[in-house]
Amino acid sequence: MTITETMEGSGANQYKVIGTRAPRLDGLDKVTGSAKFGSDISLPGMLHGKMLTSPHAHARILSINTAKAESIPGVKAVITASDFPIFEAQKDIDFFAEQFRGARIMAEHFMAREKVLYVGHPIAAVAAVDPHVAEEAANLIEVEYEILPAVLTIEDALKDGAPLVHDKLTTVLRDRPNGKEDSGTRSNVAGHGQLRRGDIERGFKEAEVIVEHEFSTQAVHPGYIEPFASTAQWQRDGHVTIWTTTQGTFDVREGTASIVGISESMLKVIAMECGGGFGGKGPNTNPLNPMAAILSKKSGSPVKMVMSRKETFESTCPAAATRIWIKMGADKAGKITAAHMSLAYQSGAFPGSPVGAGIQNGLATYKVENIEIDGYDVITNTQKMQSYRAPGQPPATFAVEGVVDELAEKLGIDPMEFRLNNAVQEGDRMPTGILYPTIACVELEEAMKNHPHYTAPLGGPNRGRGVSVAARAIGGEGATPHVATISVNSNGTISLVTGSNDLSGTRTTVAMHAAEILGIDVEDVMSITGDTDSAGWSGVANGSKITYATGLAAISAAEEVKVQMKARAALLWEVQSEDVDFTEGTFVCSKNSEDSISFQDLASRLMRTGGPITCTGYSFPTGPGGVLFGGNIVDVEVDPETGKVEILRYTTFTDVGRAVHPDFVEGQAQGSTAQGVGWALNEEYFYRDDGSMANSTLLDYRMPTSIDLPMIDTVIVEVPNPGHPFGLRGRAGEIPIVPVIGAVANAISNATGVRMTKGPMTPGTIMEAINKKS
Repeated sequence: MTITETMEGSGANQYKVIGTRAPRLDGLDKVTGSAKFGSDISLPGMLHGKMLTSPHAHARILSINTAKAESIPGVKAVITASDFPIFEAQKDIDFFAEQFRGARIMAEHFMAREKVLYVGHPIAAVAAVDPHVAEEAANLIEVEYEILPAVLTIEDALKDGAPLVHDKLTTVLRDRPNGKEDSGTRSNVAGHGQLRRGDIERGFKEAEVIVEHEFSTQAVHPGYIEPFASTAQWQRDGHVTIWTTTQGTFDVREGTASIVGISESMLKVIAMECGGGFGGKGPNTNPLNPMAAILSKKSGSPVKMVMSRKETFESTCPAAATRIWIKMGADKAGKITAAHMSLAYQSGAFPGSPVGAGIQNGLATYKVENIEIDGYDVITNTQKMQSYRAPGQPPATFAVEGVVDELAEKLGIDPMEFRLNNAVQEGDRMPTGILYPTIACVELEEAMKNHPHYTAPLGGPNRGRGVSVAARAIGGEGATPHVATISVNSNGTISLVTGSNDLSGTRTTVAMHAAEILGIDVEDVMSITGDTDSAGWSGVANGSKITYATGLAAISAAEEVKVQMKARAALLWEVQSEDVDFTEGTFVCSKNSEDSISFQDLASRLMRTGGPITCTGYSFPTGPGGVLFGGNIVDVEVDPETGKVEILRYTTFTDVGRAVHPDFVEGQAQGSTAQGVGWALNEEYFYRDDGSMANSTLLDYRMPTSIDLPMIDTVIVEVPNPGHPFGLRGRAGEIPIVPVIGAVANAISNATGVRMTKGPMTPGTIMEAINKKS
């Protein structure tokens, strides 16, 4: 069931296309199987590549002997780090300068040079006539190691005297008055960020009740079904083409060109359909792109590489494990007086965990005058941790919402009343000190409190209801430009080309923007994702920002089309352009209302009035449309004998500003919630003592399926963003996952009487908590 709650005066019915459930433009290709994904490429003379990865969590590479592999019939090329030009150009990593986005760090992540830093770290790659020969040859590569002590957990990495993952890495102090500073201290802490506001000691003195807990979550996989796949062709003239599955073609071009030693103009990246990404296929995540390119250069043939499921788990980027300590106080009236947090996020073998988003967003739902938050980016001998839907925010919200629920309970206040009593509004300050613009926190929480689910009977023993709210105030998607180009066709249709990768139907939603402006049907828009040679530079498709950011570029292009079309109509009627109005797909002369012509009819006359019309629009939003909020109500039943949890009912509330396509918003909310339930109850990277992953298959890595969940009801809350022509906020695919762990944990806590602080909340974890209390 989907309910859209639209605030009065929001102009919900003023649009022809925006807000409708338009047909998905790529739907036919998807359901008929004609859509082409990363592994579907087949080129004449194509070879197949396989990589060799490290069996050790931390070891020095003493020697690599590829002779046996090269002697296998059918093997055409073998590469190691010595074949990557970037290692010759830049001997060492400048951690302070690069942080986690630089090409030199990417190269070390993609191919180990002097040391292997985690089990699954690529060491070499082979190209052969078929994948079986390539795999056989890769296994014949002889590597001599010096085993080094490893740190696999946050706790181990932070111990005094812990082995250093990187000998030269020093802690970077972030959020300093002059930006970032190098502490000069060598440790496994890559970065330390801090937010302070008010008087934390005074705030706790004013509190009637104080709650303090430590929470933890484990690394989880983003859950995309399609493994990484890349095909590269290095042509004789030095031009390179890569076909790949990615969230950002231009980021792939920039990083890969740097690693393989060519200019960006020599590399064309073609994005195939993406079989799921969720942040895990964002920047600096796919080692296959430079591998396939160098193998193609050495062999003289195109090379395709497709990861196995085991490689996908071991050699790509999960979401960070976390350890979060939180202390919060509230007065008798139920006002939060102070909050103190310390967040440690595991970044894996290289810097760049999303701890910053945890710092900035964990408390962003609440008015708290006295705040102190510290965040630590912790290096370990595990896979590089990376983005996953609303990166860094679900664990922080898990901690905050657990403590908020307990404060409300101790004060005898209804959980939603407590949240509303502390809800942020326009003009309040974010934890960062920035003022909130027009937001919908109160409206969303009121929708939760007034929903029938909140007061419905639980209907049995061992059942509990949990609520959780969350804000996505600042994300990791950053400010990037986006470009859209519209060409008007003679039959009145338009071709829309963007450089933004489509992960969730954005070809349709961006087309809806252009159709709304031009007064045409969305079916009259041919929406295409171009390659890096044919489309304008556009930022990576992360943070669910494409509908918002690329949509603005499409609006800009469509408005320019209108300007030029008005000039053509003015030529026909021998008037000035300013004498031509445009409404609902029709051009009308303001001096003579009998002179009118539809968009389609005028398009058919373009060649007789000056030639074709092609317009390019550009947007550079500083971030998607402000701040958005999400909330959950969930009912569970916990078996007191086994600790098994059954989800009985789930309702998710999503603040979107304006829902461009309600079906898509509903799907994003339901999918995000399902992923969040997996994070809460089942999913984790389970490491053996040697650093290898014990559950690197979909049989052993437990993701929820449809039989594990009830129908997830969705409520869409619309409070339009005044900074967008149609009221969008964007990021509708991000916020729904943020409150899930907290909501499920609160439901289990209410069912068992035990505060849940450790994720995933498996039956064993729940029974351990129950037994510990008893």
